[in-house]
Amino acid sequence: MDLPVAPPAFDATDGPGPHRRAGLGADIGAGRGLVFLEPAALAVVLGLWWLSAFALDPVRTVTADPPWSPLVAVGAVGAVALVAAVIAARARAVVTVVTQGLMAALLCSIVIGGTAARSHEDRRCRELPTASGCRGTH
Repeated sequence: MDLPVAPPAFDATDGPGPHRRAGLGADIGAGRGLVFLEPAALAVVLGLWWLSAFALDPVRTVTADPPWSPLVAVGAVGAVALVAAVIAARARAVVTVVTQGLMAALLCSIVIGGTAARSHEDRRCRELPTASGCRGTH
């Protein structure tokens, strides 16, 4: 006599096979590696922008380049951090999600603050071109 087989009561899997969480060692290693590489990239970007205001010629007056290009580069690093957080979330790597989420939030605030400060400076220079810090003064 064949007895009927009941279906499983609850199956929480989305696709084939069980979902596995990323190993804690790999998770911590990825989080630490990215937290080291992202500030290194930011140091290079912001260091090059800072060096644009240097001149070894004492007679020549040099002003820094506008920060729009470095802000775009900082935003790109923030986008990479956000993508890394999404990928880590899919792999259920909690440490990497937290570190990359915090890095993305920090870089987003830097971009927003830098954009607001530069916009304020540009508006001030349009209203009063002879103000200190404006390119029209020498």
